[in-house]
Amino acid sequence: MQIVVQLGLLVVGFVLLMKGADWFVEGASKIADRFGIPQLVIGLTIVAMGTSLPEAAVSISAALKGSAEITIGNVVGSNIMNVLVILGLASVICSIPVQKSTVKYEIPFTIVVTALLALLGLWDNQISRLEGGILWVFMVVYLLYLLRMAQKGSPKEQGEEEKKEEKAQPVWKLLLMLVAGGSMIVFGSDVTVDAATVLATIFGMSERFIGLTIVAFGTSLPELVTSVTAAMKGKADIAVGNIVGSNIFNILFVVGTTALITPVVYGANFLVDSLVAVVTMGLLFVCVVRRKKLGRAGGAIMLAGYAAYFVYLMQA
Repeated sequence: MQIVVQLGLLVVGFVLLMKGADWFVEGASKIADRFGIPQLVIGLTIVAMGTSLPEAAVSISAALKGSAEITIGNVVGSNIMNVLVILGLASVICSIPVQKSTVKYEIPFTIVVTALLALLGLWDNQISRLEGGILWVFMVVYLLYLLRMAQKGSPKEQGEEEKKEEKAQPVWKLLLMLVAGGSMIVFGSDVTVDAATVLATIFGMSERFIGLTIVAFGTSLPELVTSVTAAMKGKADIAVGNIVGSNIFNILFVVGTTALITPVVYGANFLVDSLVAVVTMGLLFVCVVRRKKLGRAGGAIMLAGYAAYFVYLMQA
């Protein structure tokens, strides 16, 4: 009976996380769009930040409750899943063009910060407050880069903007969506962590496995929905920008902020997972560097890669 209750709570937590992120992203994207911010920048910032909120809420909540392996497992697992599963699925549905700046700057930057997280964590098996501060320094550098990129973006035509204003939802409603979405994310994360921890204990599974699989999948649902929908609608900049930006925020903002609140244990058993995360970003770079697009073949390779990784997790 307890298992059924906890599974039910886990589903409720995921639904709250998913719907809350959906409302947050919709409200934030529409507000940002009114200021003529380029689609790629919206994908790399507002949408990426919004879809990373579940990871942030779950990780901080888990760390404060002493379930540190869920914190790191959630972030590393989500980043792997974001690329191999979500971009893999999206590109199998339809080939996704990738902007030159994403290939030249953002993907290499993601590889660097992924490797940095692994080095900092495996050096002394924890992410200390000082190391959390280092991650935040990189975060500020990234935000300054995005600000410069937004300033270079071409403004939208006035007539088009005015038409949007006429049909746009009132600002108070968009702000209400932000607040409601954020509240649902916080509450959903609390429910998710508690249920996942209890289930891990009942089934004798490690918090690392739970974090890398079940919790990672649940908190990646917003990215999955956003990217696949964006790909189907032909908004490739949001599809790829959302994933790349989300992975950067997961490491720099989520882990950095969590470590500033309380040092996060980074177990030596995360060595393979950390290497997989770095290789995953390297694979994405290799798949898009020549043609500036992620095709169906690349997507199939990514899905096969995640299948192999999941088999490893089951046997580890």
